[in-house]
Amino acid sequence: MKKLKLPITIDPYKSAQRRLECEGIFEMSGMNRLLAACEPCDGQVTVSVNFNVDELGLVVISGKGSASVALTCQRCTEVYEQELEVAFTFSPAKNAEAAAELPSYYDAIELDENGEVNLRELVEDELLLAIPLIPRHSLEDCQAPADSVWGELPEELEKPNPFDVLKQLK
Repeated sequence: MKKLKLPITIDPYKSAQRRLECEGIFEMSGMNRLLAACEPCDGQVTVSVNFNVDELGLVVISGKGSASVALTCQRCTEVYEQELEVAFTFSPAKNAEAAAELPSYYDAIELDENGEVNLRELVEDELLLAIPLIPRHSLEDCQAPADSVWGELPEELEKPNPFDVLKQLK
């Protein structure tokens, strides 16, 4: 099955009424914020999105995405490939008050001026959150020794305990 390009923006209400299921790709070249956080690469993001209406009558956008990005290992400073996997569940909200009334198991997503959701930005945001805080290889694959130390550590100085003063008050 050939993966098709997904629409960048989509009307969640019309899509939910039709119970639309989309599978396809986004080019990573259109995700500037993700490219700024990673090493330059020209990959694709595989995305699967479902639009539905839940038992409360709320529109639900759920799906998953995956991409392979190049990150710099913070131990050895070599570039390595990291697979990012995300899953999301959103419900569109027209304003902050509507977002506050959503059940806690849904994240709110804002609609643009045309009443549509930007799918590419939604997936890009989720991928950015999936990037490790400190990117690094697994210990077996890393070039840097695991027990390396840079510089000299000072010997511990004998400091008086500041609470010793309290013992004298008894």
